[in-house]
This record gives sequence, C-alpha cells and structure tokens, in this order.
Amino acid sequence: MKKSSTVTGVLGLFIGLIVGTFFLAGNDGTTPGETTTATPTSETGEAPVKWNMASSFAGTLIVAGTSGKYVEERVRTLSNGNMELRYFDPGALVPALEIFDAVSAGAVNAGWTNSGYWAGKIPALQFFAAVPFGARAGESLAWMYHGGGLELMQELYARHNIYSMPCQVSAPEGSGWFRYEITSLGELKGLKMRFFGLGAKVMEKLGVSTQLIAPGDIFPALELGTIDAAELSFPALDLDLGFYEVAKHYYFPGWHQPTTFGELMINLDDWNSIAPRQQALLQSICKESIARTLAESEAIQFAALQELQTKGVTLHRWSSEILEAFETAWMEVVAEEAAKDADFARVWDSLRTFRENYTVWGDLGYID
Repeated sequence: MKKSSTVTGVLGLFIGLIVGTFFLAGNDGTTPGETTTATPTSETGEAPVKWNMASSFAGTLIVAGTSGKYVEERVRTLSNGNMELRYFDPGALVPALEIFDAVSAGAVNAGWTNSGYWAGKIPALQFFAAVPFGARAGESLAWMYHGGGLELMQELYARHNIYSMPCQVSAPEGSGWFRYEITSLGELKGLKMRFFGLGAKVMEKLGVSTQLIAPGDIFPALELGTIDAAELSFPALDLDLGFYEVAKHYYFPGWHQPTTFGELMINLDDWNSIAPRQQALLQSICKESIARTLAESEAIQFAALQELQTKGVTLHRWSSEILEAFETAWMEVVAEEAAKDADFARVWDSLRTFRENYTVWGDLGYID
C-alpha cells in the first residue's frame, strides 16, 4: 500500500480534529484515587476536579513522558485551574505495568500509558497501540476517528470500568538494538530480547525469546546481560536512555510500530462524574496532543541519528528477505490470534477492511 512520506500530508488530517479546541475556556493533598467533589466554584458552575494520573513513563522521557506533563499543564490552563490531572512517575502510585488494574478499580483516577501493555488482559487492545506492517499516522488516525476504531477501543475498555482515548501519536520506531550485526534470520534464534506488543509474537515465531520490560528497566537489563537485545522507541528516546552504551547495532525500519498511539485512561465512574464540558475539554486536549506529539516526534529524529553515529552506532536497514520473513510471520500470528479471540478478530476485521478500502485513495492521492 502506498502512503505519503511527508509529515505535511499527515498533519493536514488533524486540522478538522483540533480546530477550535485550542481556545476552550473554562501540589494538593488528595490521596491516590480521590476525586474532589467540592461545591461548584468555577465560572461555569462546575465542580472542581483534582485527579491523580499514574504514568508508565518518566515525566522527563522525551515525547512519551513530556507530552503527559504538557497535558497536565494544558488541563490546568484551559480549565482556569478548575481541573487538575496530576502526573506521577512510574512507581510513585503504582508500577508502570499495573496501571490498568489501578484505574479499573478506582485506586487511581487516570493513567498515562499505552494499550499494548494490556495484551495479557485484552489481546485486542494491542491494535490501539501499534500494528506490525500497519499504516502511517494519517491513515491510522482516519481509522481511529472515522473508521470505527475509537468506538471499538472504548467498548472494550468500558467492560473493565475504564474510559480511554488516544492522547499521543509518535513517529516510526527503530526495530532493535543488538550487540552484533544480524545478517540472517538464524542469528535471531535463541536471543533474549525486550520487545513490545504484537511484534513480540512475530519475533517469538522466529525463535526469539521476548520479554515485556518497563522502559526504565530496559537499560539495566541490557547492561547486566539479562537480555541480549532490545527495542523501545524512536531514535531520540532511545538515545536518551543510553542503549548505545551497550549495543552498537541499531536496526530499521520499525516494521512492528510504524505508528504508535499512547492513551489517557480514566476510571469510568470518575469520567461519568464530571460535566460534559469537562469531558469535552479533556478530549480536545488529547486531540491537540496528538498533533503536537506527531510533529515533535518527526522533527527530532534526524539529529538523534546523527548523534548516535558520532557515538559509534552503526545504523542498519533490514534486508528485503528478512522483512519479508517478518511480514509472513505476522500474517500467521494475526490469523492464529484472531482464531483464539473473538474481540481480536472483530477489531482486526475492522482495521483490515478499512485499509483495503483506503488503498484506492492511498495509491492515487500520494506520491510513493
């Protein structure tokens, strides 16, 4: 499927999503999970909202964490101080990979995280994080907002007392850091590798032993030899985490995550307790964040790649033969998973049908 390689074309899709949302008008002592329900004091007569938001990413982690801090500030500013979504780093309230349960139970009001982390609970949620050999951001957002993706996502979460929405979109990722050059599929067999989401199933088919490790724990695992290789994100973020100090071979393209969504999840009871205007404000800020994070994540990669090269990193592109093997394994994985789980099959059918229909536009509308 042909798709545009220009950021300009992608960002054009967002105009309809965010026009008018940028001008919406409107440290405390609360305990985790507490929602303030004081007497309304705002100009609109809405009750103040003070929520705690547990994050899977450190607030200093570029795009992944810094965008959550940005959302925190935008909520405060656009609500004229009547709403607060207080950001907590991983472990401050709950561990990075335990946010789903905490938000579902109401122990924490909200989570800044990624739906791919919940594969063991709801396999279909992985489609709302990243899809191997999937679409670029423009097409992905088209499915999410106009092809039924968002409705499916929220239906699945509602069963677990969670309201969730996309609140971040990032550029393609690298597909792995290795200690030595990989010249054949056989060299992947037996490796212990940190890998994420649906792509991990693909790697397992090819003989890799995968582990899902929280971002902050990946470098120590590499350094200590607990894992042999790792993937996490795009070059700028991987640079910040110092993977180049342990592994000098960095592979592309990120076939497993050509587009990655991050989410803002909220306890459903808390979501239903706030005024419609307050809900709309949060939805609008997330749409603003989507445009901002995609633009930022595209803009910062070339400088990061240049810096990595000065640090002795060799940049590789997978051979066409290896990429074909990854894609073949992916088609086997998605068929097997769909056969095991009805919701997985339903979401995959929605996405696949949308992409098939999109092809005529993708082929005609964009330069290869």
